[in-house]
Amino acid sequence: MNPADVTIDPAAMRDVLGHFASGVVVVTAAGPDGPLGFTCQSFASLSLDPALITFAPARTSSTWPRIRAVGLFCVNVLAADQQALSGGFARSGVDKFAGVDWRPGPDEAPVLDGACAWIGCTLWREYDGGDHTIVVGRVRDLAADPSRSPLLFHRGRYGVARPDEEEC
Repeated sequence: MNPADVTIDPAAMRDVLGHFASGVVVVTAAGPDGPLGFTCQSFASLSLDPALITFAPARTSSTWPRIRAVGLFCVNVLAADQQALSGGFARSGVDKFAGVDWRPGPDEAPVLDGACAWIGCTLWREYDGGDHTIVVGRVRDLAADPSRSPLLFHRGRYGVARPDEEEC
C-alpha cells in the first residue's frame, strides 16, 4: 500500500490527538490600526540555539496574515484562570481586546495581564503544514510568572495543571 493513499478521518484524528494535553496561547502583535491577536493551541519550544519557538495558525485565519505583515509578535501563555481570554481571542469579527488588560511588550506587541509567560519574537520562517501554516519565531525577549499555573486543553475541554500531583 502506498502511504500517500492512506486517508485518516479528521474526526478520528481530532479525537485521538485530543488525548495529548496542550497549553493555550494567544499570539498578539501591534498592528497599524491597533492590537491584533488570536488563540492557538499548537505551540512548542523548537530550539535553544538559536532560540526558536513554533506555532501553527489555521490557513483560514484572518488575523495571522496581518500579524505576519508586522513581523513582530508576542506569544502569551495563558494562565489557568484565563479561559475566557482563550474563547475571546478565538472569535472572528469582534474587538478581541475590548475589556482586556494588557501592556506593550519590548517590541510593542501586547503582553496580556495575568499570562503565566510571554515570548516576544520576530518572524523567522514559515512552512506548509497542510490546512495550517507552521510558523517559526526567533525569540527576542521573554519572561514568566512562576506563581501562575497554565491553562490546559485536553480531550476537547479546558483543564488546569496541578503542580502537587505526581508527574508521569
